[in-house]
Amino acid sequence: MRKRISYVVIGILCFLVGVLLVSGIVYLYPNEIVKTITEKNVNITDTGIAEAVDKVNKAVVVVQAYKNDQLISTGTGFVYDTLEEDAFIMTNHHVIEDSDRIKITYSDDSEAYAGIVGSDEYADIAILKVEKSSILEVASIGKSEDIRVGDTVFTIGSPMGIDFRGTVTRGILSGKNRLVSVSISGSQADWIMNVMQTDAAINPGNSGGPLCNINGEVIGINSLKIVKETIEGIGFAIPIEDALSYAEQIREKGSISRPYVGISMLNATNTMQLAYSGLRLPENVTEGVVIIDVEKGSPAEEAGLIKGDVVIKVGEHKVIDIAEFRYRLYSYEPDATIDIVVLRDGKEENLKVKLKSN
Repeated sequence: MRKRISYVVIGILCFLVGVLLVSGIVYLYPNEIVKTITEKNVNITDTGIAEAVDKVNKAVVVVQAYKNDQLISTGTGFVYDTLEEDAFIMTNHHVIEDSDRIKITYSDDSEAYAGIVGSDEYADIAILKVEKSSILEVASIGKSEDIRVGDTVFTIGSPMGIDFRGTVTRGILSGKNRLVSVSISGSQADWIMNVMQTDAAINPGNSGGPLCNINGEVIGINSLKIVKETIEGIGFAIPIEDALSYAEQIREKGSISRPYVGISMLNATNTMQLAYSGLRLPENVTEGVVIIDVEKGSPAEEAGLIKGDVVIKVGEHKVIDIAEFRYRLYSYEPDATIDIVVLRDGKEENLKVKLKSN
């Protein structure tokens, strides 16, 4: 019995001594204890994308567009192909539009002057040519169709001009096959682009730069951004497959051949402008494209389209406005025959139009 009591007393004394020792250590070395506990809880799983950035960085360039020796635009581009003594750079049409001289700055600060092979305002693609000896690297091309929503993507560009060249921004692929209305010739949307959406920051100067996957392969070309007070983190890129298709046509012909119809048009909602043209639509007609003029000898005249017709359908697709009409029309080859449905005197008319090249 006495032995049992002594064991209990010894156990209590050991416990009290242990408590006193721990309290003393915490009192004397509080930072070390906190540091040790914190470090044990840290679990770093993301090592960054530095290797992927290194893979494409030397292929990315700053594009500066001049007119009459005045800088009018700064954007980004990337070397995507070479041929014999030439190298080809892809960028946006709006970056080099109206320029008469293009200067390229590489990642090592070396410079070259580029010629314009050709461009297209609707595709927003421009192809530049420099001497092959001037480039540092050629970008690796990936496939946008293989990337999934939620996958990591990044961009390299020159936001706010050449001083911030080589800026890397990272995000995820937020969406695919987005149809975004854009304005080509004015404030009103007159074209639709099929693009990928990302939350990676895309700012002025990033235009024309590459959107890359985690392997450092180019899967898109940055083109535009929605800028509104209530919207943040929405940027867009043209899928690389589309961009390469446009680039091939530009290199072969200097431009992209698109179908030609031969009409002047207004949206059905533009009631005031329609009135100036002497047209007044029924109150129940609020969608579609109104023809205000038909060119002589054009595919439209040959098909029987007339002033006042309201185009409501192209092929199997409903048409709401000019942007959608042009998007649907330009999906056809220049020599195709297409079905167009119009409203004429309150009744639907089905017409076949034999397209021509513009």
